Amino acid sequence: MNMAEPLNWEREGRDWPNREASQFIVAGSDRLRWHVQTMPRKQDATKPTVLLVHGTGAATHSWRGVMPLLAAKFNVIAVDLPGHGFSESPRTHGFSLPQMAASLSALLKAMSVAPQIVVGHSAGAAILARMCLDKMITPQHLVSLNGALLPLSGLAGEVFSPIAKVLSRSSFVPKLFAWRASDPQILRRLLDGTGSRIDAAGAALYGALIGNAQHAAAALEMMAQWDLRPLAADLPKLSECGMGITLVVGENDKTVSPNEANKVKLMLPKANIVRLPAQGHLAHEESPQQTVELIMNLRLSLSSPLAKSKHG
Repeated sequence: MNMAEPLNWEREGRDWPNREASQFIVAGSDRLRWHVQTMPRKQDATKPTVLLVHGTGAATHSWRGVMPLLAAKFNVIAVDLPGHGFSESPRTHGFSLPQMAASLSALLKAMSVAPQIVVGHSAGAAILARMCLDKMITPQHLVSLNGALLPLSGLAGEVFSPIAKVLSRSSFVPKLFAWRASDPQILRRLLDGTGSRIDAAGAALYGALIGNAQHAAAALEMMAQWDLRPLAADLPKLSECGMGITLVVGENDKTVSPNEANKVKLMLPKANIVRLPAQGHLAHEESPQQTVELIMNLRLSLSSPLAKSKHG
């Protein structure tokens, strides 16, 4: 694999998880080409739809265990965010939170999809929250999996973003990062730093992603342009969107502090916190069944007469 080239679907994607569910869709004014997975491939109009959005530096592989289990009861859609995995990097729109939200909204419009449940991991939760606030989507439930919804606090918040901006301007840095990440020991250290223990197959998939300089560049650019302060200011307004909100917290998360959920709960008193005592930042990869059961329980509430009257 040439680190300087984009990931190639016929090469790195040859053994991609749930490959049979994959398709490529062009959407938006900038004609961005997205990698999208849908289960079942032909959507069932009688079933509710769940949208799955990964976090910074990941891709659809993050949902490899979740998607097939959910597909028994739902239409399931997962995307590679712009510049991640096998989706193109934006040519005119950037990687800021509002821009990513607008790009994903354009994709959903192109697919004629209006998901009833949206599930976001880490930064993916922030994208979905922004979309809800801006009425780009009107789901019945938002699930935040170890969501990165608040700005970094203290010195880290003051230093991290400026450093990321400087690094993102260099074409050399992503290549260096990708080269270092190709070392299995470095890769394992990065994954262990999430507080999660994922299997060798999952680690190899992350290795293929972050070992690619263009994928690494997109992740770095996303971090450089990310500003969660406007979202944090608007979060209380999510209560006015008329949807359920569940904050799933891995108590061993070493990427997003488990205490963040308590701060979000103060802004959203009706939000429900679900704690996973032994799980880290990649809880949905460590234990896909746990995540699926949480969503299945939401479906039960969505199917109740009270929920039906409330939402329609």
